[in-house]
Amino acid sequence: MERTLNEQEQFRRESLAQLRAMGIEPYPAASYPITHTAQEVLDGYEANPDAFSKVCVAGRLMAKRIMGKASFAVLKDSSARMQVYLNRDELCPNENKDLYNEVFKKLLDMGDFVGVEGHVFKTQTGEISVHATSLTLLSKSLRPLPVVKTDADGTVYDAFSDPELRYRQRYVDLVVNEGVKDVFVKRTKIFNTMRRVFDRAGYLEVETPVLQPIPGGAAARPFITHHNALDMPLYLRVANELYLKRLIVGGFDGVYEFAKDFRNEGMDRTHNPEFTVMEIYVAYKDYRWMMQFTESLLEEVVREVTGDSVEVHVGQRSISFQAPFPRVPILEAIRVHTGHDLNGKSEDEVRTVARSLGVEVKPEMGLGKLIDEIFGEKCEHHYVQPTFITDYPIEMSPLCKRHRDNPALTERFELFVNGKELANAYSELNDPIDQRERFEDQLKLSEKGDDEAMFIDQDFLRALEYGMPPTAGMGIGMDRLTMLLTNQSSIQEVLFFPQMRPEKVD
Repeated sequence: MERTLNEQEQFRRESLAQLRAMGIEPYPAASYPITHTAQEVLDGYEANPDAFSKVCVAGRLMAKRIMGKASFAVLKDSSARMQVYLNRDELCPNENKDLYNEVFKKLLDMGDFVGVEGHVFKTQTGEISVHATSLTLLSKSLRPLPVVKTDADGTVYDAFSDPELRYRQRYVDLVVNEGVKDVFVKRTKIFNTMRRVFDRAGYLEVETPVLQPIPGGAAARPFITHHNALDMPLYLRVANELYLKRLIVGGFDGVYEFAKDFRNEGMDRTHNPEFTVMEIYVAYKDYRWMMQFTESLLEEVVREVTGDSVEVHVGQRSISFQAPFPRVPILEAIRVHTGHDLNGKSEDEVRTVARSLGVEVKPEMGLGKLIDEIFGEKCEHHYVQPTFITDYPIEMSPLCKRHRDNPALTERFELFVNGKELANAYSELNDPIDQRERFEDQLKLSEKGDDEAMFIDQDFLRALEYGMPPTAGMGIGMDRLTMLLTNQSSIQEVLFFPQMRPEKVD
C-alpha cells in the first residue's frame, strides 16, 4: 500500500523535481573535498586565523535566516554546529543568481546535506563562521526533521522525546537531541580502553561461535533455530565461556572476546534479549588475582571516560571506583541484611526462610536458585559503591572451582555497583570429574522444570580431560557498564537499536 505523503513531504518532492529541472543532481556521486570539521574550525581559528583562509565543510542544514541579499545558515556535521554566512553577490558573482535566489532560499530545506567552501571569519557578535563562496547540494532530505524549539526561559517545545519514537528512529534521535551521540562515543571509549588494557597484558582477542549446538556457559533460556542443511537445532549463544576455556586448554595464556549474547527472557530497563558481554580468561591465575585486575581495569576505564576522575555520578549518587573494593561473602551479606544465617542449611530450610522473607519461590528452584533469589531481593540494592560479593555456595556455580578453604563454597565473585551486578568471575573449575557431576546436577534441575538449567556439553568435558591449567575467568556486562558511566537508567539508551515490537502500520 502506497504511503500518503503529508504537505511537507509533497513540497520537498516538488523541490527535488525543480532542482533536477535546473540541472542540479540532488544525490551527486562524486566525493566532496572536506578539509575541516566544524569543531576543528571552532577550536583552531582563534589561534591561527591564516590557516582557515580556505576551508571546505559539509553537513546538515539545520537553520536558515534569510535577510534579502545576505543570509545566515547553521550547518551540523558529526563534530559540532557552526554558522555559515552567505552573500548573494559573492556566492553568485555572475549575472545568474539562481543558486542563491532559487536554490538556497526556496529549494533547500532543513535536513539537506550541503557542502560549503569559503573562508573563516568572526562576526560582529563574536561568532566564528564560514563566509561561503561556494554551495553544493550533497543530499536532499525528503522528510522534515522535528523542529525542537527553546524559548527565552529555557522551555523546550516540540521535543523529539517519546521513547518509542526515539529508539525506533535512532537516526532522527541522534540528529535532533544533543547529548545522545555522546553516550555512544563514550561507549566506544569504554570498549577501546578495555582492549588497550588486555592487549598491553598480552592477551589475545578472539571470536567464538554465535550459533551453538549446545547453549552452554550460563543458566539462561536460549533462542533456538533450525539449520536446514545439517537438519539439526542450533541455539544463539547465551554465553561464550566454554569456547574460550577450550582455547586455554589449547595453550593460550589469555584470551578475551566482546560477544553478542542472546537470552530468551524478559525485557525491562536493564535487560535486552541481545546484549554485549566481555569475557576474559587468564591461565595460572585465580579469582583473588582477578579481583585486583578488575579493580585496576575499571579504574582505567573510568578515568578515560571522565577525563581523569575515578568518580561518576549516577542520578543523585556519586560512585567511586578507587581501588580497593570491599569483599563481602554472599552468605554474610544475606545474614547482615536479613538476619538469617544460611550456612549449612538444607534446600527445604532455605525455602522456608525465603517464604518468611516474602521472596517468591517455585517448586523447581534448587538451593542455588533460592539463595540467589533471596540475595537479589533483599541484599543487592544495598551495594551502591563497587563491592565484590564472594564465595557463593557450590549449588549456585556449576562452572566454578570449589573454595580452597570450604568445599561447600566456590571461588567466585560478582561485582555489584549501584545495586546491580556488573561482573561475574571464577577460579575456573578444571577438574573434569567434578565438572561432569555438576553438569549432571544441572540436568536434574532441568528435569524438575528449571528451563534455565545448563546443558551437558560432552565436548567441553572432553577438552577438560586433556587438561586445563588453573584459570581465572571474568565477564562484564558492557551495556550495564555503559549505563553506569554515562548516567543512563535504561539499557535502551545505550543501544543504538534496542529490540522493539513490530511497528504498527495504519
